[in-house]
Amino acid sequence: MAQVFHRAANTVARASIAGLILLLVLASGLLWVFFRGAYTQSVEVIKDQPAQFSHKHHVNLGIDCRYCHTTVETSAFAGLPPTETCMSCHSQIWTHADMLEPVRASLAENRPLQWTRVNWVPDYVYFNHSIHINKGIGCESCHGRVDRMPLVWRAKTLLMEFCLECHRNPEKHIRPREEVFTMGYQPKQSQSTLGPKLVAEYQVRKLTDCYTCHR
Repeated sequence: MAQVFHRAANTVARASIAGLILLLVLASGLLWVFFRGAYTQSVEVIKDQPAQFSHKHHVNLGIDCRYCHTTVETSAFAGLPPTETCMSCHSQIWTHADMLEPVRASLAENRPLQWTRVNWVPDYVYFNHSIHINKGIGCESCHGRVDRMPLVWRAKTLLMEFCLECHRNPEKHIRPREEVFTMGYQPKQSQSTLGPKLVAEYQVRKLTDCYTCHR
């Protein structure tokens, strides 16, 4: 019986299968990088807001983070300011500024402003602001230099590996509690010396078990 396939067919078939597998691996890798990349995670992407609030402007005026984010030291959620907080100042200054019309309307209509969330973790992740604040982790560590953001954007991916890097090595990121809200914080001594001291003083544990965040 005549040979149906050329003797090179086996080589071609093996090469095709190997090429297909390689292509699938490369495609999977590219998809992994894309979906976990900075742009896909909205890093440095400015979101539209009902009022164009400048963190940079307000921080440079000396307004403390806790003036607006009132529950950051005591609860899981940092809190968003009610319109009354904004108007405690803006009933006196910039009273007729066009950009503040949504804020004035919110107060007049007793309707809260619907801010677009910039920083978030998935619903299946438990995160508590107060624990991190009281253990000496600065706002800047996750939120970046908000004092340099005319319009706030997401500074970090907040993916699991980002959190784990700090949980595994808290001594690299910890700072004195009184410096938690300081932007551009620089330790007065080497972080390699100060970090382990603060970890011991604040009784910081290296929590890396799944149930720490996935409850």
